[in-house]
Amino acid sequence: MSLKVLILGINGFIGSSLLEHCLKKTDWHLVGLDLTDNKISEFLEHPCLFFKKGNINNETAWIEQQIQACDVILPLVAIATPASYVKNPLGIFELDFEANLKIIRLCVEHKKRIIFPSTSEVYGMCIDEAFDEETSNFILGPINKPRWIYSCSKQLLDRVIHAYGLRNELRYTIFRPFNWLGPKLDDPFNANPGSSRVVSQFIGNVLRGEPIQLVNGGQQRRSFIDIEDGIACLLKIIANEKGCADQAIFNIGNPKNDISIRELAELLLELIRVYPNYKNDVEKIQLQTVDPNSYYGKGYQDVKRRLPSIKRAKEKLHWQPSIDIKTSLQKILNFYLLK
Repeated sequence: MSLKVLILGINGFIGSSLLEHCLKKTDWHLVGLDLTDNKISEFLEHPCLFFKKGNINNETAWIEQQIQACDVILPLVAIATPASYVKNPLGIFELDFEANLKIIRLCVEHKKRIIFPSTSEVYGMCIDEAFDEETSNFILGPINKPRWIYSCSKQLLDRVIHAYGLRNELRYTIFRPFNWLGPKLDDPFNANPGSSRVVSQFIGNVLRGEPIQLVNGGQQRRSFIDIEDGIACLLKIIANEKGCADQAIFNIGNPKNDISIRELAELLLELIRVYPNYKNDVEKIQLQTVDPNSYYGKGYQDVKRRLPSIKRAKEKLHWQPSIDIKTSLQKILNFYLLK
């Protein structure tokens, strides 16, 4: 059956990649909204896409019309850069929580299926070896650490969605991305510390000839997953064959790509050395240890490790990631350095 899918935030990292894969691999019709279209410009004339440029907060009537007309709703609009959590916590709450709560309630009202992007951040400082969607506790820091407002906002939306599901008022799937990587993630040419996620930030440091700053020495560990693997899982969730994704929560990550941030920086430098135009630049780059408060602001608090359990995605969706971290980084570097 051909689906009609509404993607709010279609020009973002996940949204733009999802659009590309949907158009190439499915016959679904897509409706998208975003502030800009720079990441999806090549697809704007495609007959299976209708795109509207606009702000989620100013398009309430249009969004409700599209929710009524579509089969599946993906509200991907969110601010997801750690520096913003500290510098603009109310902005995070207003967009990531309040604006998305309206979308959830419209899906309830019009009896539409929602696929909601949660985050690995909801687990906070969980002490489990691997984070499990159904058993792991969420452990957040004190109120004077506004870094947690993003995590808390997303967690509460997860709970609201689940509560509507318990009352049989909402068909849903919640997915939790664990450090998705790929071209178009962030702009590496943005020079503001903390304005980009880590890989884009490090590439930008190299391109500008700056030292790579490692918060707390880069000992914290993350599990990175290639956007191609992540989208493959998301396509299975949208297709939802035999209801395999109904009323479920899925971590989407790659536990095999568990790496420290320092190791990530060292690997990036090793890979960039292969590019003749940048080899000399790499030799000048130093790794610097920085204090988290000076880098992000006094409201930051770090997480030592973030490792997903993906057994539910394997069992219910028959999915597992296959792309290693080195291959992912190589793809990103080719995108930016071979232009």
